[in-house]
Amino acid sequence: MNRFRKLLPDRERLLGNRWLRWLGPLLQHPRLWHWSRRGVSMGVAIGIFFGLLVPLAQIPISAVAAVVLRANLPAAVTSTLVTNPVTFAPIYYAAYKLGAWVTGENIAEITPEARLTQAPDTETGFWEGIANLGLPLIIGLAITATFAGLISYALISLGWYWRVMHKRRRKK
Repeated sequence: MNRFRKLLPDRERLLGNRWLRWLGPLLQHPRLWHWSRRGVSMGVAIGIFFGLLVPLAQIPISAVAAVVLRANLPAAVTSTLVTNPVTFAPIYYAAYKLGAWVTGENIAEITPEARLTQAPDTETGFWEGIANLGLPLIIGLAITATFAGLISYALISLGWYWRVMHKRRRKK
């Protein structure tokens, strides 16, 4: 845990940043920087929720939510990295499949042979293809983000509680 804390910028360093200086009064609240069970659990849950739900500007949105909810700010910002270039495609594909299953939409599986024989469609572009994923993807991401956030909150809270109780038992 101490190694993790050393990697993160501290409060003074962030407040000294010329781009973040105007946020000084908001970032002064001690609960944003305190490593407590509730604060860290809430921060990780917020970060995972927005990391999965929002494809762009995840870090600023989770930071704002952490400030509003008084959660641990470094935990919220760091946990948005649950989606990165390696995990992005599998997560969004699984969310689309889940959303299609929930909405009952038919997923037309295209075989590799069919892809090779199909001529590229110049009428629809890349963004239109993404837009066609629409409702199933949004519903799948909302479900995935909600459950992942709740599960991460519960697991971190239980793990923290277990660790504290284990330390107390060892002291006795």
